[in-house]
Amino acid sequence: MIKISKEKYILFGMIIGSTFGMASGFLWGEAMVDLVGWMGTIFLNSLKMLIMPLIIFSMVTGICSLGNIKNIGWFGVKTIIYYMVTTSLAVLLGLILVNIIQPGSSSMLHSTIQLPEHIRNSQGNSLSQIITGFISPNIMASIVNMDILPVIMFSLFLGGVLSTMEDKAQPVIVFFQIMNDAVLKMVNIILWFSPFGIFGLIAAKIGAVGPEHFIAELNALFKYFITVVSGLFFHGIIVLPLFYLLFTKKNPLIYLKNSLTALITAFSTASSSATLPVTIECTEEKNHISTETAGFVLPLGATINMDGTALYEAVAAMFIAQSYGIDLTLSQQVIIFFTASLAAIGAAGIPEAGLVTMVMVLNSVGLPVEGIGMILAIDWFLDRFRTTVNVWGDMIGAGILDKKQGPVC
Repeated sequence: MIKISKEKYILFGMIIGSTFGMASGFLWGEAMVDLVGWMGTIFLNSLKMLIMPLIIFSMVTGICSLGNIKNIGWFGVKTIIYYMVTTSLAVLLGLILVNIIQPGSSSMLHSTIQLPEHIRNSQGNSLSQIITGFISPNIMASIVNMDILPVIMFSLFLGGVLSTMEDKAQPVIVFFQIMNDAVLKMVNIILWFSPFGIFGLIAAKIGAVGPEHFIAELNALFKYFITVVSGLFFHGIIVLPLFYLLFTKKNPLIYLKNSLTALITAFSTASSSATLPVTIECTEEKNHISTETAGFVLPLGATINMDGTALYEAVAAMFIAQSYGIDLTLSQQVIIFFTASLAAIGAAGIPEAGLVTMVMVLNSVGLPVEGIGMILAIDWFLDRFRTTVNVWGDMIGAGILDKKQGPVC
């Protein structure tokens, strides 16, 4: 009996589910909305159910894993600043490209969908509203109302405080760690059913749009794919190597050559966590980065540094808005910028975890979560590109931040 690993099952299941979903929606049209649409609804509701627990538990655990933040020192501060800057640049790049290319403008979805009242009447928020929106006077109300940004800030604040309380806080930290593991296990279980959910989402979406608009949707999806991949390649081949060149005065092409084994592994597994042993080996043995630096920067990066994921989420949110005919204001795009940058911290290094944080980004500006159904057909493939950029960003960070710069040859 042939055993199929979970990763291969999910990968091939998504491909098959997407293929059959497109074919069913094209052949049977609107009938698929009632027939299998419920499968996609259950899948989306399952992801929504885990948003707030994932934010709280993963971010508190991630901050506490750094140890006492008072003892991290300047090296730790520089590492976190590097991750914040590169992630922000990736999101900004994605937003610029998606506004220029407008991949969702050719979609016919907006002509068939009745927009919710709060989206039609939305005027966006002022800069002061965005800034004050980071802090909630009632965190429980924010959780209930799916108000993402203040929950993220509360979780980071709580994790930082717990990390300073030493032994007294250990039982609470262990609780958060166990709950984080439990939530990730729940994500894994839901992903087992993702092929069926994806089939239902895509079949119902194409059925609702109608076969006559099928080619237009494929064209829009192709432009979306080109937008994401262009952004990832530019960030990975231009922005990150330029950072390395400026701060180390060394050839980034040699560093890239020595990192290829880890990058190929990242592309193959679509998991920065699974790639971590190979990433450390390439960084230490081939690029001669010190064990102290690699041992701190790379595991931390696999947890909180997700340049590729953040870029993809910003582009996907804008693509969905464009496809629904929603013209997002500058202030709403600023919210997407902050939410995608911060939500990437909560995107655990496992395949398809970006789907969960994608729901966070969409909710932050009131976009229809059902729009995820449009991008799931190729999400499994894009996941490999963005994971590769995530790992490459970690390795570049180790090279820049290394305390004992050795020869790279």
